[in-house]
Amino acid sequence: MSHARITIVHDSFGRRSSLRQDWGFAALVEFGGQRILFDTGNDARTFAANCAALDVDLQRLDYAVISHRHGDHTSGLAHLLNVNPRLAIYTPDETYGVFGSSLPGTFYPRRETLPRHMRYFDGAPPAVIRHGTPWPGANFVWTKESAEVSPGVSVIPVVSDVPGTRELREIALGLRTARGLVLIAGCSHPGIESILAASRAVDDGVFCLFGGLHLVFTAAEEVQRLAVALRDEWKLSRIAPGHCTGEPAFEALAEAFGGDYVFAGLGEVIDLPEPA
Repeated sequence: MSHARITIVHDSFGRRSSLRQDWGFAALVEFGGQRILFDTGNDARTFAANCAALDVDLQRLDYAVISHRHGDHTSGLAHLLNVNPRLAIYTPDETYGVFGSSLPGTFYPRRETLPRHMRYFDGAPPAVIRHGTPWPGANFVWTKESAEVSPGVSVIPVVSDVPGTRELREIALGLRTARGLVLIAGCSHPGIESILAASRAVDDGVFCLFGGLHLVFTAAEEVQRLAVALRDEWKLSRIAPGHCTGEPAFEALAEAFGGDYVFAGLGEVIDLPEPA
């Protein structure tokens, strides 16, 4: 029988002293017979050590999802690609982004009256201009729209309009379970309420929210407002925050959700409802 569960592979808090804590996030999602890696943490050596300690076999993955371009979610890619170099990896679609991208060779205006040496590509550009990436051999799948990418599993891209991260693209992962959507966020730079709103394209109701909520520097009043709103307005049944949620927000969310607060520290293995 296949498991439906999430294993936290990389984070900076937890109960298990045998694992290496570091800022950042990574999790193994097992759902409907599928094995999906979500993010790769802040350091390839830490990520590799925790995968080994938790018996996470990176060769036995169906695909991976990278939430966004920041180093505390991407730095384990070096280890992942060394172990599983052709794995499909869903990433945000960002022109000139760190994951690479491309444009048609006709994207720029031309001036045929210029001498050849003043023209791009001597006046004969390639059909497609590919943009570089630190991982040139990776099998990145650039993602701009919400889509079901495997049975019961959707990628949900959102663009941040928050000062400091404006125009940053971030992907959340949605799992359609018998009890509603399980939503996994990497950092929630666009704001968790914006991500929840976007998730309605996949399912009307979110059962449980995992991951980083980016409240570590948020004012106490807003943390309290959001904790209550997630419970009462967004109707979350459970919450399992981690990474950049912040200690004050851990406390506020634990108070708001009581027994429906799920501890999701490094090394925790958290059961999920069965697929819908």
